[in-house]
Amino acid sequence: MALSLLALAGCMSDADDAVKVAAAKKAAKAVSPQEVRKARLAVAAKAKANELGQVPVLMYHRVVAKPDIADDRTPAQFRAELERLAQEGYVPITAAEYATGKIGIPAGKHPVVLTFDDSSPSQVTLDGMGEPAPDSAVGILLDVGRRHPGFRPVATFYVTRDMFGKARPEEQTQILTWLHERGFDLGNHTRDHLNLRGKAKKQVEKEVAAGHQVIRGRIPFDPVTLALPYGNQPNTKEWALRGSASGTRYDYGGVFLAGYTPAASPFSKDFDPLGIPRIKSQDKKGECLRFCSTAWLDWLKEHPEERYTSDGDIRTVAYPKFKAAFGAKKYAAYALPY
Repeated sequence: MALSLLALAGCMSDADDAVKVAAAKKAAKAVSPQEVRKARLAVAAKAKANELGQVPVLMYHRVVAKPDIADDRTPAQFRAELERLAQEGYVPITAAEYATGKIGIPAGKHPVVLTFDDSSPSQVTLDGMGEPAPDSAVGILLDVGRRHPGFRPVATFYVTRDMFGKARPEEQTQILTWLHERGFDLGNHTRDHLNLRGKAKKQVEKEVAAGHQVIRGRIPFDPVTLALPYGNQPNTKEWALRGSASGTRYDYGGVFLAGYTPAASPFSKDFDPLGIPRIKSQDKKGECLRFCSTAWLDWLKEHPEERYTSDGDIRTVAYPKFKAAFGAKKYAAYALPY
């Protein structure tokens, strides 16, 4: 008797599920494509979405208590910049997500790409239990993410053979695995950090492929982007984007430079995967009065119509109608001008 009741209950559950599925399908059919589009347009307009706007790609090197060079940031300076980004509605995305147009952030928010060059120990150092040092870049980023729900603690680390100061293959595998499993992005910065300008094609491809293999040889992951050493492009820019050497092929979604301006939206006609600009993280003084992070973040705050603002829907590319001329044709099917 008990078995019969259980069987009956199971049948009723299956029947109930079937009814619910059928009802859901009927409800979905009742909403026309025109109504769906109208609702999306309303959300985009309310958010003042501009997914053709500019994206700050910030460039960091070491995060150390006593900086030796201008590119270094102290832990306090790094934390202050992250706090500012969180307070001003920025949400971190990876370089891979940016370059491939996979920008899934809430409506009204702005993407920011945090990039770290040269794989320094100050960026990520783990203790024996796999916990990051509190004053390392990763430790600070994770802490700011905890303090600001919605501030996604992700970044892209451009790796060289220095590998965060780890010499043993096991340690290198361990730290790359830790980063990858926690959603951090790994990019190629070439193996030896050599200037590629003026090099022959074979030399460029050899160095880039070797850098690709630095990562691929340790974990089953292929980097999606490359950051050029010193920001210097080879004589033929395409050599950095795709090529092969010693049995290793690479075909990247984007190649990043070393500084200067915010980057174009990946959905804009201005987007150039061969040379994506980044912004040096420095205060507003000297050479950085106009062209480093504090200055550019000030400018984007003063000109909100120029920065990328999300509509919250990764399936669409929303923007004010008068900006339509700047949209890339390859994304025309996803366009949502309002």
